[in-house]
Amino acid sequence: MQNRPGRSPRITISDVSTAAKVSAATVSRVLNGTAKVDPQLVDRVHDAVRELGYRPNAAAQGLARGEWGTIGVLVPDLANPYFPEVLKAVSAVARAHGRRMMVMESDEDPALEYELVEDLMRCCDGVLLASPRMPRAELVDLLGRDHPMVLFNRVVAGARVPSISVDFTGGMTQVCGHLAQLGHRRAAYLGGPPASWGNDERVRAFEAARAFGLEVTVVECGGSTSQAGYDAVAAVLESEATAVLAYNDLVALGAIARLRELGVGVPDELSVIGFDDISLDRVAHSDLTTVSVPRDELGRRAGEMLERLLVNEYSEEPLYLPMTLQVRDTSGPPAVR
Repeated sequence: MQNRPGRSPRITISDVSTAAKVSAATVSRVLNGTAKVDPQLVDRVHDAVRELGYRPNAAAQGLARGEWGTIGVLVPDLANPYFPEVLKAVSAVARAHGRRMMVMESDEDPALEYELVEDLMRCCDGVLLASPRMPRAELVDLLGRDHPMVLFNRVVAGARVPSISVDFTGGMTQVCGHLAQLGHRRAAYLGGPPASWGNDERVRAFEAARAFGLEVTVVECGGSTSQAGYDAVAAVLESEATAVLAYNDLVALGAIARLRELGVGVPDELSVIGFDDISLDRVAHSDLTTVSVPRDELGRRAGEMLERLLVNEYSEEPLYLPMTLQVRDTSGPPAVR
């Protein structure tokens, strides 16, 4: 292949070996640090590298040391706007440490995750599992493979693995307290993916909500999309709830869209509260009451946790980031009936 116009010919390891008067194998051993080499030969190689301006291939050097220079991330759904900001922050941390990031998606199918994680383990120095849906037994098996791994938005009790998560239970408890203070006594929760650990953590808050005088009925809509919220509205209206709590903002926006079609006022007749503060649909609603967490910080900390693990620095205590209630226009006192 011809060189591009205006560019100098690429210096190769053969050029270095010729200039240093050593074999290409000796140059490789010196640059990769994989074996002891006579100090005089080391000096000659380094002198030749400087004189020629040779730039070693970082990926090749890493492979020689048994490293890929890549971290892997598995997410359940790339279409979910929760994840891009997290992934961007993880990627920035990886780049700062001279690594690249490989992302795989399970499309909310827990049955695919085990095989995808194994694929990542074959070509990545470490793996970040973002909101994994797989059964606990499969997850524990993977965690026992002695491959650097960090859990994101899932905590496995008894497993020796670094974990970072949003405080989902605390966030939902704030939502329930807000509704109780407004005077609500019956609410409906539009549940997320059945295999979601985060969904289970949200549901845990409803036991404490009884202390506020709020009863929450779980409506299994089974998804994280606006369509899931749209389709669940009929069950909500049958429940006689005065407020709707949603798995995330997309589900909440879907419910609001359907309520508008039915002529049900929000929040005059029914309050609707989202979760995660990921609302992107400014046409549907720009003032959704929700709870938020700085996803860039969450991603940054997850990336740093994995980098520390790659140099054998390990912390056993799971890290939980708090959520903040954002009171906006879709929550208000219950309608008088």
